[in-house]
Amino acid sequence: MTDQPEPGRPDAPRLTTREAAELLGVKPETVYAYVSRGQLSSERAAGGRGSTFDADEVRALARRSGRREPSPAGGDLVFRTGITLIEQDRYYFRGADATELARNHSYEEVAEWLWTGELRPGVRFTAPSETLAAARRTVGALPAHSGSTDRLRVAVTAAAATDPLRFDLSPGAVLSSARSLIPTLVGALPVLGSTEADGGSLARELWPRLTARPADAPALAVLDAALALLIDHDLAASTLAARVAASARAHPYAVVSAGLGVLEGPLHGAASGLAHRMLQEAVDRGSAVPVVADHLRTGRPVPGLGHRLYRGEDPRARTLFALLEDVPQAAGALAAAREVVATTARHAPLHANIDLALAVLSVSCGMAAEAGETVFAVSRTAGWVAHALEEYGERPLRIRPSGHYTGPRPPQPLPHAP
Repeated sequence: MTDQPEPGRPDAPRLTTREAAELLGVKPETVYAYVSRGQLSSERAAGGRGSTFDADEVRALARRSGRREPSPAGGDLVFRTGITLIEQDRYYFRGADATELARNHSYEEVAEWLWTGELRPGVRFTAPSETLAAARRTVGALPAHSGSTDRLRVAVTAAAATDPLRFDLSPGAVLSSARSLIPTLVGALPVLGSTEADGGSLARELWPRLTARPADAPALAVLDAALALLIDHDLAASTLAARVAASARAHPYAVVSAGLGVLEGPLHGAASGLAHRMLQEAVDRGSAVPVVADHLRTGRPVPGLGHRLYRGEDPRARTLFALLEDVPQAAGALAAAREVVATTARHAPLHANIDLALAVLSVSCGMAAEAGETVFAVSRTAGWVAHALEEYGERPLRIRPSGHYTGPRPPQPLPHAP
C-alpha cells in the first residue's frame, strides 16, 4: 500500500516548472520551449499561477533526449550525475566533502564510497597473479624511453585480455574488475626503490614506482591524500571520453583506456609535468621570481596556477599544501611554490591548483616530472569506473552530438586524379 497515487492516474502528483527543469537537467526556459514544440504538455496550476507537468511524461522525455545545456563553466555538455558536485570553491563526492574524505580515509575507501555510497574501512585492492604477470610482461616489452602513461595503457589492454568476462556490465562484475585493475596498473609499473610485502595500501605500493627514496609516514600520507583527491572532478575531458565509451557499452577496461588516451594531453593530466619543471627550476635558482619573469616575458602561462572551476585556490591544492607542511624535505619546494603564487599575483589574480601541489611532492621527494601524471592516471581510474557504472544505467548511445557541416554544398563534381 502506498500514500502516493499510482502513475498515470488523474490524481497523480504533478511537477512544477522548476521540478521538471531539474529532472530534465535544463533551464526553466527550455521546459517552456519543449511545450511550444509539442514535446511536453502542460496544465495551469491551481489558481492560475505557473504550469504543471505530468511526471511520467517528463521522465520519458528525459530518457529520450538525454538533454544537455550549455555549461556555466564554459563547457559544451552537461549530464545529470550523482558522483561529484563542485560549487563555491568546494567539491563533494556523493554529497560528502571530498577534501575531508581525503584527509580521513584512504584512496581505496574513498573509491568504494564513490562507487557504492558505502564506506568500507580498511578495504584493500588486490591484483590477481595471472593478470599482474600478463601486465608486467607487456609493460616489460616496451622501449626504455616509454612514459608511465604508455605503460598504463598497455597494462590495461593486457588486463582486459586475461578477463574473459569483461563484457559483463552488471555492477558487481564491473566493480570486481575495477578492484583488480587498479592494483594491476600500479604493480605493472617498474620499481625504482625497495618494495615491501604485498598487502599494503595502494599508496604504499605506488611509492617505490615513483621514486627510489624510501617512504616516510608524512610523505606517504600526502601521496594517499593526492590519490583520493584526484579520483574525480566532474566531467573533465578524460571523464567525458570514458562516459562516451560507456555509452557505447564498452567494457570497463576499454572505458579506462579511453580516459587514459585523453589524459595524456598537455592541458589535462600532463599539466603537472610542466609545473614540476617550473618548480624545480625555481628551487635550483633559489628564487621563483626570475622563473615567473621568464614565463611572462615569453607570453607563456605560469604552470600550476588557475582553474576554470574555482575563483580562489583549488581546494585540492589547499589540502595537499597543508599536509606537505608536515613533510620536512618539502620545505624548500613548498616555499618556492608560494613564491610562484605571490610573484604571479602581482600581474594576475591566479591561485594555486592541484598541479602545483603535486609538483611540490614530486620535486621534494626526488620523483620524475611525469610522477604527477602517473598519480593522476592511477587515481582517476576509479572515477572513470564510477562514471561508467552511472552511464551503463542510461539509454545506450545517448551521447551522440550532431556535427555542423561547413564544407562545400553538394552536388560537387567527383574528384579526379591529377
